[in-house]
Amino acid sequence: MLWGTAIGWPITPPALRWGPRFLYERYRLPIVINENGMSAHDVVSPDGKVHDPNRITFLEAYLAELEKATEDGVDIDSYFLWSLMDNFEWSRGYTERFGLVYVDHQTQQRIPKDSAAWYTQWIDRHT
Repeated sequence: MLWGTAIGWPITPPALRWGPRFLYERYRLPIVINENGMSAHDVVSPDGKVHDPNRITFLEAYLAELEKATEDGVDIDSYFLWSLMDNFEWSRGYTERFGLVYVDHQTQQRIPKDSAAWYTQWIDRHT
């Protein structure tokens, strides 16, 4: 599976299985995933919510591969989703949105995206 983000970066979910697996088999040390996420052109819908099914699809695909890595015996110490809130991207400024929480840069209002609710449910099922 391969598709891209709003910023044009490729998405390859199997990398989250095979990358950690390779490193774990080589070094036998617990793996920490420091940053995993995607940029999108998120907008506030007329209902006042931010619907981001593309990010949910991204997370489903990557986390399924991470689960496969653990089933393969990889010791995953921790996983950090990038990012909690929309942030400044060095090469694009505020034009791309990465977070689970939409930030209106003018008013500083925060709106949890659909992906935030999805990720909360995923965490509940896996803890």
